[in-house]
This record gives sequence, C-alpha cells and structure tokens, in this order.
Amino acid sequence: MSDYVTSQQHFSLKYDVDLEVITPQVEKLQFSSSGEATLSRPDKLRVARAGGYADVELIFDGKTVTVVGKHTNVFAQFESPGSIDQALDRLRTEHFIEMPGADLLLSNIYDELVAGVIEAKHIGRGIVDGIECEHLAFRNQETDWQLWVEVGETPVPRKYVITSKTLAAAPQYTLRIKDWQTDAPPDAQQFTFTAPQGAKAVEFSALTDIGELPPSATVEKEQ
Repeated sequence: MSDYVTSQQHFSLKYDVDLEVITPQVEKLQFSSSGEATLSRPDKLRVARAGGYADVELIFDGKTVTVVGKHTNVFAQFESPGSIDQALDRLRTEHFIEMPGADLLLSNIYDELVAGVIEAKHIGRGIVDGIECEHLAFRNQETDWQLWVEVGETPVPRKYVITSKTLAAAPQYTLRIKDWQTDAPPDAQQFTFTAPQGAKAVEFSALTDIGELPPSATVEKEQ
C-alpha cells in the first residue's frame, strides 16, 4: 500500500470521518464530517472538510499554507516553501492543527505509520463500501489502529481506525476513503488561493471554526 500510494504523482479522493468523544457524564458521542483531498507531489495539496460545526479548507501551493474558515469567512497563512511533508509538519508542530489521516498523504507513509508499533497482525479480509480489503491491525503504547487496504492492483487504503487506550471507553477516530482517482493531473488552479469577498486575514490562534466538535462542547476528545 505504502509503495503504491507514494508512487502516485497525483491523486484525488473523497472521505468521511467519524470522531467519538466521551463527555464528563461518560456518554459516548459521535461527530461526523465529510471532505475531499487533491494532491500533486511534491508540493501541492488541497483538503476540504465540512461538518455540522465547521467548513474548512487547506491550500498549499508549494510556498504558502492557507487555512480558510468558511463559516466565519476568515483565513490564516504562513510561509512554508518546500514539500507537502514539511508543510503538514509545520501545521502540526508550530500551529497545533492536527490531521489524524494526514499520515496517508506523506511521502514516507510506511515510516510514519509503523513508528512506535509494538505489535502487528493480518486479521483477514473484509468489505468496505463494497470493496474487498485486507484487514490489518497494529498496536503501540497509546493507541490501537486498524487499516483496510483494497485487494488487487490498486492497494489503496479504504478505512483507517484509531482507538485511544489512554481515555476511558476507548473513543475512536474512523476515516473512510472513497473515489480514489489517480489517472489525470489535477487542474493547477485548485492549488491557488483567492480570498473570498470580504474575508479577513487572522492569526492561526483566531481560527475558531475549524474543529470537528462544537466550540462549546465539554468533552474528552480522542487523541
């Protein structure tokens, strides 16, 4: 899977996310969102996600990372000349924006996924959205995670589940990936940011509408 995905110079996909949280009353809730991503290696990326509490887009043109909060019509930017890997790392380490499924977009997928793994196994086969997949399971100190990889000549990831072992009731993050397209290069205009009419530039700390949870939620989030 890692070799196949990283060998694709261009691809696009759509995805659905389910994020579980545990309330102080030990009630498990699930929040859902959907989105799409377009990538052109080594330095072009566009990812969009919409849910009940956020409508957000990330655009990277090889020089600048832009995150747009569409609900409040604001955007934040930082300079990041270099690769997609470097841009995503800066987004996480310098601006504290986590993208749990972003490991699958990196040029070193295998190294990122298996870092810290203490146990791995092949469970068997399963069906995800009507597609036969190999079902793999992994463990590290803080999480268990599972991966479903399409069987055949296009071994793309179809489902990715991360289960926290450090929180009560073991909440999960579930990513379902569909509509993989690897044939034609994407339109270069997709990676060009044009500020919406009336949009305001803000600092990253002021982006309040980009999370997958309601801003007022008092819940313990899956890490």
